[in-house]
Amino acid sequence: MQIFINTYGTYLHVKDDMFEIKVREDKKQPFKVNHIAAHKVTSFIVSKGAALTSDAIALALKHNIDIVIVENNGHPMGRFWHSKLGSTTKIRKEQLKASLNEVGVKWIKEWLSVKLENQADFLQDLKKHRKNLHTTLEEKSEAILNFREKIMQSSATDIKEVDESFRGWEGSSGRQYFDALSLCMPKDFNFNGRSFRPAKDEFNAMLNYAYGILYSRIERALMLAGLDPFVGFMHRDDYNSKSLVYDFIEPYRSYADRFVFRLFTGKKINKNYFTEFTGGVSLNEEGKAFFVAPYLEYLDSEKIRYKGKLQTRLNAVQLEAHRFANSLISK
Repeated sequence: MQIFINTYGTYLHVKDDMFEIKVREDKKQPFKVNHIAAHKVTSFIVSKGAALTSDAIALALKHNIDIVIVENNGHPMGRFWHSKLGSTTKIRKEQLKASLNEVGVKWIKEWLSVKLENQADFLQDLKKHRKNLHTTLEEKSEAILNFREKIMQSSATDIKEVDESFRGWEGSSGRQYFDALSLCMPKDFNFNGRSFRPAKDEFNAMLNYAYGILYSRIERALMLAGLDPFVGFMHRDDYNSKSLVYDFIEPYRSYADRFVFRLFTGKKINKNYFTEFTGGVSLNEEGKAFFVAPYLEYLDSEKIRYKGKLQTRLNAVQLEAHRFANSLISK
């Protein structure tokens, strides 16, 4: 179970060797108190404005529970994590080698290929109930698959030989994809392409928040598999940039895309969930309260078919992280 703490003033500590969470949504009301056994928790996602004791941190470390501190937009700022690597250091050594040779190219091609295939599949699904957009969605789906083909046909011994081309094709694919999604949105929530910091519209604000939560889960999966989230292949090695997280998340962005899109087209989104500020839009506390629980249910509990078996989406991510890590040392 992942616990998301986003109410200002929430207090996390330990009582009787259990986590005790005190929440008071209204200063005039008494605290609501919940007790949770450590073995039931996989991680805490904590927004700024909450308080936690060193005893709570120690209990989490003892049970291999990570505590992630996130910004208001859901992007992880940092985490408390056990100091032990939990796996052989050979994985990290081979990961570094792979970042400099054809192995990294192979994996980037796979991850981007799956991402673009997911985008095209989503647009094909949208065609089924939108006859008026059938031709447009088909054209954009075909354009995305053409970019995917260019990526798959590329060859190189070092990612630096092709990374600019890959980023260009990926970006062009993304423009086709989000243009198509915008055409399918309710008129009140049309948007003009992707926007990040800040989001320019409600859809991008919620999607950015969904990606932020997913980033933290991807990082956790990589670390549990013994990988270094900072040593990536295609995304730039900027200072403190978790480039492998940005690489590895690509096939799984569709989880967030589909979930957020479904909320908007299902007419479940209220304008009151967002706050406008100079230059942008953000998801406010009411919006986060509405969004987080069903999104975590979708990621952590709802089952999909993965390699012939039913798995939660995040279990599938974890298995893929282990597959990747094992491939690096099983030459």
